[in-house]
Amino acid sequence: MKRLMSLISRLKRCESGAPMVEFALVMPLILLFLAVIIEGGRITWIHQSTSAGVRDASRMIARIAPLDLCETGTPGDFQDLEDLATDIVETQLDGSTVIPAGAILSDVSFACFERAGDYRLNPTSVVEVTADVRIDLIFGGIFDFFGDGVGALNFQVADQSRVYGV
Repeated sequence: MKRLMSLISRLKRCESGAPMVEFALVMPLILLFLAVIIEGGRITWIHQSTSAGVRDASRMIARIAPLDLCETGTPGDFQDLEDLATDIVETQLDGSTVIPAGAILSDVSFACFERAGDYRLNPTSVVEVTADVRIDLIFGGIFDFFGDGVGALNFQVADQSRVYGV
C-alpha cells in the first residue's frame, strides 16, 4: 500500500505530459479556425468567379444581340443566347484550379426586357443573366463536430447589360 501511495504521489508531481494535454484541448479550436479560413477563401473565390462569368456573359450578349432583341427575338434566339451564357459561366468557374472544385452550376438563365429612358432606341433592350450555384463544403465534417453541420451553400448571381446591338 505504501508503494502504491508513493507511486501516485510521484505521478502527481510529474508534469511531463502537460503540454500534450494542453495541445489536445486546443487542437479542435485550431482545426475549426483553419477550416473556417479555408472554406471562407473557397466561397469567396467561387463567388468571384461566378460573378465574373455572369458579368462577362451579359456583356457578351449585349454586344452581339440586335438592338430590338426583346421585340423581335424568338424563343430559339433566346435559347442560343442562354446556351452561350451557360458556356461562358461554366468556363469561368472551371478555369481556376488553384482552389479545389466544389461548385456546381445549377442553372444559368437569360432574360430580356425593355427599359424606357434616354437611349438611341426608346425603349431599349436590356439582358439579364442569372446563375444559381451550389458549393459543397470540404470541411463539413469538422463543422459537424462542433454542433449543427453546415450543408451545401446556395447562392444566386445576376448581372444586367443594355443591348448595344450589332
